[in-house]
Amino acid sequence: MPSVNSTTYMPAASMGPADNAATTRVPKQALGQEDFLKLLTVQMTKQDPMKPMEDTAFIAQMAQFSSLEQMNSLTNDFARLRLDQQMTTASNLIGREVTVDDGEAFTTGIVEAVDNSSVDGVTVVINGQSYDLSTVTRIAPPSVTDPDTF
Repeated sequence: MPSVNSTTYMPAASMGPADNAATTRVPKQALGQEDFLKLLTVQMTKQDPMKPMEDTAFIAQMAQFSSLEQMNSLTNDFARLRLDQQMTTASNLIGREVTVDDGEAFTTGIVEAVDNSSVDGVTVVINGQSYDLSTVTRIAPPSVTDPDTF
């Protein structure tokens, strides 16, 4: 009869970083489309051939998958719609005098340009400085001192 070697219990806290690195797992916050497909594939391959998955269960899972896909598509469409709306709003500010609150001070100036390459979304450019569109607190026509300005 083979013998079993004894092992020593070592709490995770006493392990070094190299010992614990392989067991550290960061959980996902949500399952995505790829995860759903993997789960469905495993479920299909592991099912009992004598008792296959019922049609209703399979159809329900496919309907859930379809709903998930449509929700993702809808979310992306709304994000694009929001960006388009912000660009339209911001482009109407070009040449107008606006006041922005950047959290430290109020800045007033003429909007020179609009930019959507920022990670934060649409920004307006005043005196060469970019400000988030959401920081605009006041909009006015430009001060007319020269008739050729407007």
